[in-house]
Amino acid sequence: MKTAFITGGMGLIGSFIARRLINDNLVDKVVLLDHFGRYVDSSRNDFMDYRSLRISGIEDRVKIERGEAKHFNIIYNLLDTYKPVYIYHLAALPLAKLQNLNTHEAIEGSVISTSNILESIGMLDSKHGYMPERFIYASSSMVYGDFKYTPADEGHPTNPKEVYGTMKLAGEVIVKGLSEHFGIKSVIIRPSAVYGPTDMNRRVSQIFLEKAMLRQKIKIQGEDEALDFTFVKDIAKGFVLASQKEEATKEIFNITSGKAYTLLEYVRILKEHFPWVEYEIVERDNFRPKRGTLSNDKARKLLGYEPDFDLRTGLGEYIKFIKENNPKVFKS
Repeated sequence: MKTAFITGGMGLIGSFIARRLINDNLVDKVVLLDHFGRYVDSSRNDFMDYRSLRISGIEDRVKIERGEAKHFNIIYNLLDTYKPVYIYHLAALPLAKLQNLNTHEAIEGSVISTSNILESIGMLDSKHGYMPERFIYASSSMVYGDFKYTPADEGHPTNPKEVYGTMKLAGEVIVKGLSEHFGIKSVIIRPSAVYGPTDMNRRVSQIFLEKAMLRQKIKIQGEDEALDFTFVKDIAKGFVLASQKEEATKEIFNITSGKAYTLLEYVRILKEHFPWVEYEIVERDNFRPKRGTLSNDKARKLLGYEPDFDLRTGLGEYIKFIKENNPKVFKS
């Protein structure tokens, strides 16, 4: 039986990767490792838990294992049991700005967990000859820090300015070194500003959309603040392609839409759906690096990656999902 293994598999991106693998019949089963935790305050009146919807319709081909990738014995035993052909490592903090974010928690997700997986593979290779066809590490565009130029390609200097990007970059170093040491075919992916159905981690895309539906004024931090918003289905597509293409081995890819929009442009698209939207522009949060468009030319060339959604079409699908599944925020 051909199996894929996804850490953080019940998360936004992980669940869409699982669905694509199954819908494309690339594997027989997907094992999702998840600790069932939440990173936002679930006592909020508008909180909705979408996790059951993330695997709706594919339950018979999904196996959920509870645990955390920071525990070596859990990783080793699961890899020994299932011997997956593809491993996608997404277990980490889900976004850069979290309440009470600390370096220890970020290290567990990006450094310790990554080391555990790669070392387990090395040990199982020595013991049983097991070696996955591909290991995919989810990094982040936050590793670039403030963009020096746009579109930022994979050769852009990496100079993170906050905890999240710093630890993601540390994880990249671990992947490169240990993959070389153990002979593992690895790929590093740097997504950007993911958005889409079932998001529940309070990214800016979710916050703005829900405020629009609740008829609340939206505060935009900086008139020129721009992000390369990427629809979750496109990100999942890129991850899956990276696990299928031999040319991807040892490479780093930006998996993005390839076009940045300002937060103001995002809100104006929302206004096409919700004419009552009001907004004001306030001072930007200097916590975040100054970003913009990322080049996805390398992914197009080596992976055959082509995003299917621009911001307008992606938001249309996202809004439709919220209207159908979140009565707490939608007001006709």
